[in-house]
Amino acid sequence: MSADEDPRRRLAVALHYDHAGAPRVTAKGRGVLAARILELAAEHGVPVEEDAALAEALSQIELDREIPIELYEAVAAVLRFILMARGR
Repeated sequence: MSADEDPRRRLAVALHYDHAGAPRVTAKGRGVLAARILELAAEHGVPVEEDAALAEALSQIELDREIPIELYEAVAAVLRFILMARGR
């Protein structure tokens, strides 16, 4: 198993976007916490986009803070993915 496949190193970051301002980081964690974030996403039908570099960048943002302008384009791509996954 490579380091990237090691569940203890897995990283997950959750965003919330309510169309007011920029998306906010609402949860983040590694290992067991990352697994729980992904589990909750699956339970609630939230699409998951895997992008290790973006997740790492987003993990540096404090909880409940808007994403910085430097990440707008990358996060917009994720939002497009989610909208397409939901058929919109």
